[in-house]
This record gives sequence, C-alpha cells and structure tokens, in this order.
Amino acid sequence: MVSDDKLRQITQRSEYLEARLAEGGGDIAALGREYAELRPVVAQIAEYSALRAELEEAQEMLSDPEMKALAEEELPRLRARLPEVETALQLALLPKDAADARPAMIEIRPGTGGDEAALFAGDLLRMYQRYAERRGWRFQIVEESQTELGGIKEVIANVQGEGVFARLKFESGVHRVQRVPATESGGRIHTSAATVAVLPEAEEVDLVIDQNDLRIDTMRASGAGGQHVNTTDSAVRITHIPTGIVVTSSEKSQHQNRAIAMQVLRTRLYDMQRQKADADRAAARKSQVGSGDRSERIRTYNFPQGRMTDHRINLTLYKLDQVMQGDLDEIIDALIAEDQAALLAEMEG
Repeated sequence: MVSDDKLRQITQRSEYLEARLAEGGGDIAALGREYAELRPVVAQIAEYSALRAELEEAQEMLSDPEMKALAEEELPRLRARLPEVETALQLALLPKDAADARPAMIEIRPGTGGDEAALFAGDLLRMYQRYAERRGWRFQIVEESQTELGGIKEVIANVQGEGVFARLKFESGVHRVQRVPATESGGRIHTSAATVAVLPEAEEVDLVIDQNDLRIDTMRASGAGGQHVNTTDSAVRITHIPTGIVVTSSEKSQHQNRAIAMQVLRTRLYDMQRQKADADRAAARKSQVGSGDRSERIRTYNFPQGRMTDHRINLTLYKLDQVMQGDLDEIIDALIAEDQAALLAEMEG
C-alpha cells in the first residue's frame, strides 16, 4: 500500500490547486485538469483514512468495559470493509493514460472478405455511432468513402465527449464477422474482417509540424461515394513527406478541408509517437490487455449463433443484436477492469 506520507502529499496538492483556482491565477485550464484528476483520488484517500480512524477507535474501545460489546460488534464490519476500500484506493492511484480524457478519431477499413467486409465495416460504424448516442457523445464523420453496395471503403469519425478515448481505446484491432452475406445466394457462412483504429485526438501544442515537410494538393472531387451531388474543386490531400502519411478531406469548403486534414494528420503523427512510447513501455510491462498491435484479431461477431467473443479476455456475450445496436458497456467495462487488474498486479509484483 502507498505510504501515508504520499497520501498526505496528494491531499495537500489538491488543496493547493483548489486555492490557486479560487484566486484565478496561472494557467486555469491546466490547473483545472489536474484538480479534476485528483478529486476522485482525494475522495478515496478520505474514505480510507476515515475507515482506519474508525478501526483504531474501535480497537481502543475494547479496553473499556462499558464499550467492549459495541466494539466487538463493530470491528468485524470495519475489518471486512478495509480490503475493498484499499483496492478502490489502489485503483484510484493507478497511473493514468494522459490521453484518456481526450476526444478520439475512429478509423474503420474493411479487411479480407471483399463486399461483405465493406458491409461489415459499415455495421461497425453504426455500432459506434449508436454507442456514442447512448453516452451523449458527439459523433461526426470526417471522411467517408462508400462502395456501390453501401459498404465502406474507409471512414474516419471524430468523437467528442467525456472520457471518450478511455472507453474506446481497447476497440483498436481486427474485428472478425461470421455470417451468411446478403450477397450470398447459397446460404453459406462467410468469414470476413474489418480493422478499427482508435486514436486520441492531438492538440496543436502536442507536436509542431514543419510546413516544409508538407505537400498540399488540391483536387477536383465528385464527393465521397455519392455523398455530394455537386462536383467541387475543394478536395485537399496533404502528404507528410518524412513519414509518408497521406490525408485527404473532401468537404465543400477548401478552407475547412485543410483544417480537417491537418487535424487528422496531427492525430496520426501524435499516435505514432504514442505507439513508439507504448512499445518501449510494453517491453518492460509483464502483461497488458491484448498486444496493442492493430493487426491483432480482437473480437469475433458470430451472427448465426448470436454471440460476440472478445479473444483478449475470453468473454463471450450471447446478445449480438444489442451489441450491434451500441450496447457496448458490458464488454468495455470488462476490458477496463482487466487492464486495471494487470496494472495492479505489476505495481504489487
């Protein structure tokens, strides 16, 4: 367990931040973020400290003949609560992923399976849209390219709201589907796949992009998959020469396109930095949920049996219809709990 000194320091830091915010000095946004992060930790410290004080008091009451019976009644209840409160405090003290509170970009692309994979990519897009609605998040499609059958060649969406990346980050990887395709007359079950990448949205302060490293092309665009009827000259393609990353945006306004494309580029570059840091950390980490590798098959959606299986934590749910309607909290909560358990084991190991 963390030392009392360390717990005192955290509480004092929170009190200092509260005072600074009340004065209105310094970088209010940064102070506010740190204070908001510490508040739940301080609440757990207060609960833990209060329980320990109650335990001490009950122990002392044992030596008082008049209070002994009451103490003997209270002690088992207090002792039973202690491990639960200690675990809650340890979870609150776990190192946070700095990107957890950020908005996210979701990129979905069909994998193996042709038209059926593209249709499944569209189903995944709608699943995440419905999940965002349930949580009151803002879900905006940034770029979408469709197939003739209404499937998706590629889609990029921006999701804004509270704790977006923290809840969506374990969705990155290969999602596999087993079902009889609408395009299949023989009724045979096909297996196809789509790849999902969830990237924390980068802010301008996260990294400086040298304008000399960019090649910006303006293209004539007829719209993504028939989305826009009018032909425009506004599509923008930005190439980041050092990494070879290419981003396009084909909204109506050229000015808006450039801003959107730069935001996607910034997010991908920031993600590359994080992936490298994660790989270095993972080499030192004993365990983590999945490998973090986006080519890893993470989940199977079996339509004939109505089940969804997450292979990283061996969880199978027989409620595929609800899952596809955006009922994802059960699986996401389980993934977060597994990741926290792995981190706790590391801290104790």
